[in-house]
Amino acid sequence: MGIAVLEKENSEKEELLFSECFSPTKNIVKEKRILEIGQKIDELIKNYHPSELVIEDIFFGKNLKTAVAVAEVRGVIIYEASKAGLCINQFTPSQIKTAITGNGKSDKTQVEFMVSKLINMKGKKPKFDDESDAIAVGLTFFAYGGNRLKEKA
Repeated sequence: MGIAVLEKENSEKEELLFSECFSPTKNIVKEKRILEIGQKIDELIKNYHPSELVIEDIFFGKNLKTAVAVAEVRGVIIYEASKAGLCINQFTPSQIKTAITGNGKSDKTQVEFMVSKLINMKGKKPKFDDESDAIAVGLTFFAYGGNRLKEKA
């Protein structure tokens, strides 16, 4: 699971405060893995005090088992954010690709390339696609108006 914490002060460029690819402990029951994800989200909220959570909208592919697992994880993430009083924003993969590359059908390589151009990574290179994707989701939030989104809701 990719995680990114971004900040933007007024008209300044977005700043990456934290990113990683989090993977719960392997070889434990699914419920414990979901618990670890919830605990990680709670920890990040307490450490960074965000006002918003931005998450990729669910995309149902052909694999129903994977879709159910993704939905369960999204549920615990949204729960933790709601519990902390955060505004929750969701973007589709197409919206994210359009915001980052200008093309809603871009591939992962194009998104990764543009993420590295759009935000100062401070010499860090994401280790996995999921981490770069998380940064792209955060950048999408700002591309679509940032904090002004909650005013429209």
